[in-house]
Amino acid sequence: MLYKGSCHCGKVAFEVEGELGMAVRCNCSICRRKGALLWAVPHEKLNLVAWGDDLGRYTFGKGAIAHRFCRTCGMHPFAEDVSEGNERSAYVNINCLEDVDLATIEVFEFDGGAARS
Repeated sequence: MLYKGSCHCGKVAFEVEGELGMAVRCNCSICRRKGALLWAVPHEKLNLVAWGDDLGRYTFGKGAIAHRFCRTCGMHPFAEDVSEGNERSAYVNINCLEDVDLATIEVFEFDGGAARS
């Protein structure tokens, strides 16, 4: 299924292809603060539609994940695995997707706080 998503103001917009069956709630220091529900997809399934200079990037710890945000509204619509190769993932914040009934999505609690990345 094709999903459309965006930040709050719409300056960062994207499409993602896949079957949304489960999301992850991570309790690491950034995900807990963002309140994100993340859906991991192969990076090539994420297609940016609009971004311009509005797409910011934030990394911390080991820098393995690029947390993307809109420089205008501050929303965090997705993150990206920055590793090289074909196995890269994107982590879509399903709260930023259109027409998703969050009550129907199974949520897996991930203890990212224990990793201290």
